[in-house]
Order: sequence, then C-alpha cells, then structure tokens
Amino acid sequence: MLLTQLLIQHPAAIVDIVRQTPTWVAGLLAGLLWLGFSAVRTRNLHIGRLVLMPVAMGGMALWGVTSAFHGAGQLAELLALWLVCYAAVLAASWPLRAPHGTRYDAASKRFHLPGSWMPMLLILAIFLMKYAIGVQLAMAPELAANAQFALVVTALYGALSGLTASRALRVLRLAHPRTAHLVASA
Repeated sequence: MLLTQLLIQHPAAIVDIVRQTPTWVAGLLAGLLWLGFSAVRTRNLHIGRLVLMPVAMGGMALWGVTSAFHGAGQLAELLALWLVCYAAVLAASWPLRAPHGTRYDAASKRFHLPGSWMPMLLILAIFLMKYAIGVQLAMAPELAANAQFALVVTALYGALSGLTASRALRVLRLAHPRTAHLVASA
C-alpha cells in the first residue's frame, strides 16, 4: 500500500509513523527549520552563509537518492539524472535576476538579502520528500527496484536542488563586477 493511500484510509497511522521515526530526524528538522526561518527576515550574509542552504539541501537530496536506491543497481545512472535535472534548472534560471532588493557590499563582502519564505518552502519540500520516501521504502522496500519510481524521485530531487541553488547563484553573481549589471535588482 502506498503511503498516501494509507494516510487517506487510516489518518491515525501518522502517529505510528512519527513514533517509529528515529529521534535524530527531529534534530535534523529543527536545524533545517532554523535555516529556513533565518531566511524569512532581511539579513546581511557572508558568502559562506549564503551557500550553506544550497549545499545542505543538495547534500540531503543526494543522500535521498543514494540511501533509497543504492542497492538497485542503477545508482550511477540516477546520480547522472539528478545532475542533469539540477543543471537544467540552473540553466533555466540563469537569465533571472537576484531577488528584488538584493545588494552586494564590496567593502564588507556581504550580501544584503530581503526576507523570503521561498527558502523555507524548498527546505520543507526536500525534507518532507526524503522523509516520505524513507517511510514508503520501509513499508514497501521493493519500490527501490522500480525504475519509474526511482526516475521520478531522482528527477524531483535534482530539480528541487537546482531551485535551491539557483537563488544563491543569482545572488552570488552580484559580487562579480562583469555580471552585476545583468542581475542587479530592478
């Protein structure tokens, strides 16, 4: 039975699912929520802090692919698919501007970013996807060998990772004088 079917037919099953979740997952979720909530308010960030979220979320997505499909015999192909989807989203977002109100201060080497809920949405999408797929595979381990399931999951992970990285990339381009005029906020 698929997880969605189980929860529709037996909504109380969510309690058992959460009860059987390892406690470290709650700590991971708390850290990710902190990261997401920090993006809601306007802030000034150093480059290291700016790239933290895309690196963390890309790592979580790659972990999702490898942990779900490492034994299915198609991991190299799936990682290539993840990379293609990631790159496709980055390429599609290349002409987009940095979020309105974003600036780079060369003197302090910091980026001024307006608050946004989008990073939180992407964080939750990747986390909940990883969690739901983990639960689904615990309930039906044979799904790991289902090529269609693996392709869809991997493509979604790649696209979400690309979306997460694309915002940071557009902001980072503000620090490069030759491209700043291309991405300066309107």
